[in-house]
Amino acid sequence: MAAVNGEVSFWYAAGGVPRPGPALAGDADVDVCIVGGGYTGLWTAYYLKKADPSLRIALLERRFCGYGASGRNGGWLYNGFAGRGAFARRYGHGRAAAMQRLMDEAVGEVVGTAAAERIDADVVRGGVLEVARSRPQLERLKAYVAAERGYGDGRVEELTAQEAAARVDVAGTLGGAWSPYGARIQPAKLVRGLAEVVGRMGVAVHEGTPVAAVLPGTRHRRPRAVTPYGTVTAEHVLRATEGFTAGLRGERRTWLPMNSAMVATEPLPAEFWAGANWQGREVLGDFAHAYMYAQRTADDRIALGGRGVPYRFGSRTDSDGSTQVETVRQLRRILDRFFPAAARARIDHAWAGVLGVPRDWCATVELDRLSGLGWAGGYVGSGVTTANLAGRTLCDLVLGRDTELTGLPWVGHTVRRWEPEPLRWLGVQAMYAAYHAADRQEAAGRATTSPIARVADLVSGRH
Repeated sequence: MAAVNGEVSFWYAAGGVPRPGPALAGDADVDVCIVGGGYTGLWTAYYLKKADPSLRIALLERRFCGYGASGRNGGWLYNGFAGRGAFARRYGHGRAAAMQRLMDEAVGEVVGTAAAERIDADVVRGGVLEVARSRPQLERLKAYVAAERGYGDGRVEELTAQEAAARVDVAGTLGGAWSPYGARIQPAKLVRGLAEVVGRMGVAVHEGTPVAAVLPGTRHRRPRAVTPYGTVTAEHVLRATEGFTAGLRGERRTWLPMNSAMVATEPLPAEFWAGANWQGREVLGDFAHAYMYAQRTADDRIALGGRGVPYRFGSRTDSDGSTQVETVRQLRRILDRFFPAAARARIDHAWAGVLGVPRDWCATVELDRLSGLGWAGGYVGSGVTTANLAGRTLCDLVLGRDTELTGLPWVGHTVRRWEPEPLRWLGVQAMYAAYHAADRQEAAGRATTSPIARVADLVSGRH
């Protein structure tokens, strides 16, 4: 089992879990109040201050900036986003393609901004490698490549088994897909670096400040965020709470807090990396239904994640990143299957976090001018890059700009709420039980994608 379970995440192991900065010290009146100190909130504050340094901005964070998914994720800075297929069907291929192009560019935007602001986040732009290890996975890989090419040439390269192994030698690989629109990062370094930058820019960052409710503006009163230490009133109150949104008053069924878990091995020797051919620091994934994701860290560990226990009854969240023993065992088994040479490697750290899942699996950005409330999120695990685009979009909406960003299909996209309990819990448990069953069928030799997974996709609204 893991030497450490929880303590927020491995990404804080070297420097320790941050102590929260100063909390809100009474009522405040500002131009913009941002609730949530993760990537979305920090990028929004950053671009607003860059555009208009005179803006009075307060950012409220329950624990410390990067406590949530921004400090716990797999470090995939890549161009995927939640809802592209649904956006194309509902709003047209052209609008979905415009958003995909901006997501492609957003990878470079994050890399370039981190460099310009001297944020050392262990960034290596090695691209994204995804492998297929069964015939049904290979079928899905080919469909993925065809779909990606529909959004522009040169966006993805289909690889033979040998070509994929030359990048990263994953046992049992039948084929691969590689995209240049990806980078390995240390996620906690990026989020903490952003927090320091916006603080220097003049944003009032209040950590250790839980928000109980976000209240809309009325004819006689501006919108506000209510905390135990005071109320912040603003022209605009922006919700950037992602997987923790269900904890706000009235938001229990808005986005479902889906759990994802990770493990990090001990540092592995040079001979392992030479044997695995993992020299380009690509981020690594697969085409399973309950998929995995991994990276080679700056200190030569494998950090590997997957779903584990997907959801806790009543939209509860974890306790400081701790995860279940059985989840650690599941991730250990994936590690051993993918890299038999690492089968004896010690697991040094395990942790978990939550990500926000809308009922239709589509990310959204919105600013309601009547209430003064705005929000962004529902990234379904693809938020590292998406949050940057969301922050820039919220910035333009707040400033009243009519830009390419404000015309994207996720702006104003409406999503119905999740079912009440116990239907919500039963549905998610059944969905992931079906995906795991489908993966077992396919690993056992099934030649085509399991119909169990297709039914789960339809019932869940995932595709």
